[in-house]
Amino acid sequence: MKTTKKDDTINRTVRIISCLKKEFPQARTALVFSDPLQLLVSTILSAQCTDIRVNMVTPALFAKYPHAKDFADADRNELEGEIKSTGFYRMKTKHIMEACTAIVDRFQGQVPQSMDDLMSLPGVGRKTANCVLGGAYGIPSGIVVDTHVIRLSNRLGLTKNTSPEKIEQDLMKLVPKKEWYRFSNLLILHGRKTCNARKPLCEHCVLSNNCPSANILSGVRESRIRK
Repeated sequence: MKTTKKDDTINRTVRIISCLKKEFPQARTALVFSDPLQLLVSTILSAQCTDIRVNMVTPALFAKYPHAKDFADADRNELEGEIKSTGFYRMKTKHIMEACTAIVDRFQGQVPQSMDDLMSLPGVGRKTANCVLGGAYGIPSGIVVDTHVIRLSNRLGLTKNTSPEKIEQDLMKLVPKKEWYRFSNLLILHGRKTCNARKPLCEHCVLSNNCPSANILSGVRESRIRK
């Protein structure tokens, strides 16, 4: 039976996942958390901020605010000061406090376990909901699409779209559902280590045989070096 272009891309995606799982066998989010609330708050803080910086802030934060009600009842000025180094701290404080108030009022103080319920919380979009569902509850609700995933999924020829929503839909058709959450973490780790934005290390890439951009990116870099 003749295979279609989509079949070829699905098979290539499976090979990509296999290669990356060997490269990063312990792939998971870099955010440090011990319960769903901590992951929710960490993910909100991670917007336009590095995971390293978030992990520097959260130990003291979670010790002071162990429950949703603690965040909901926090002194706004104090909380702003405690998360200031993560950037956009006023908006993040607003989202954390309002989301935790909703969790207390509508979900008995427990972070909800459905996409619709999570996205009903102030400041929580699909990306954050996917992070919490996949990372804290092990529920494959979708694929987290951040800047690394946007860059790599295009370079790997898995999508031609640029909007996170459309990219996620494209990837969900290619990636086995059980791998949805892990796939994002694999691409993020690979993007940080090898396929970075400015100087992708194609000659050292475990995906070079499955990446339509590998020769192009290597050729561009070599021509720049010659110049």
